[in-house]
Amino acid sequence: MSTEIPPSRAQSEALQILATEHWSLLASRALTYQESLGRVNMFLAILSGAVIALALVAQADHFGVAFIAIAIFMLAVVLVTGVFTVARLMALNRDDFRWVLAMNRIRNAYLDLRPELEPHFTTSPYDDLPGALQTLGIEPTGADRLGSAFHSLQALPGMLSVIVASVAGAIGGLVAVGFGAPPVAVLLSGIAMFLAAAVGMGVWGSRSVRRLSPGLQARFPSPPKPPTS
Repeated sequence: MSTEIPPSRAQSEALQILATEHWSLLASRALTYQESLGRVNMFLAILSGAVIALALVAQADHFGVAFIAIAIFMLAVVLVTGVFTVARLMALNRDDFRWVLAMNRIRNAYLDLRPELEPHFTTSPYDDLPGALQTLGIEPTGADRLGSAFHSLQALPGMLSVIVASVAGAIGGLVAVGFGAPPVAVLLSGIAMFLAAAVGMGVWGSRSVRRLSPGLQARFPSPPKPPTS
């Protein structure tokens, strides 16, 4: 008795398996977004709680030595929490990029089975960087700007990095106040700490973006563009 599976049935089973994996990747992306927003909300809740607590301490101590000591400690905890949150957001962004590449590969398999459907796809079936950018809705010509300061500030890690740098600036100002520095020195100390933290976080984020590749070689690279006349 022949056990050969008819071509139509084999194609149907292949489509079912691919569709199941596609939905699994979509669920993974949804969980990634949920965790990203949850991490941001947790950090903002910690920051808000610290500010409210410091306001109560300031009323009781009238911005004295106890307030400065407590404020530096609490803001240092907020700063460390913020750095860890940014690190996790960067990792989640890399995971999301990985899921996008995986879905592009599945989309390539769809087109292998039904090539006539290609005009109906807006997203890309190629698992290289241009293909991932097309699926994410980013123009391939903007790939070189992914690590730019302007683009980084639009993403969650970049926006959160500004808040974390502001906390570092507040700590710098409080340290200067604790040493009895004049108002100008306190202001300059806060600005210096803010700039140092912002630049450090920016360099860190830029390097993370440039290492977005999940370490997988492209199996279905984008076809070369025809030469322009």
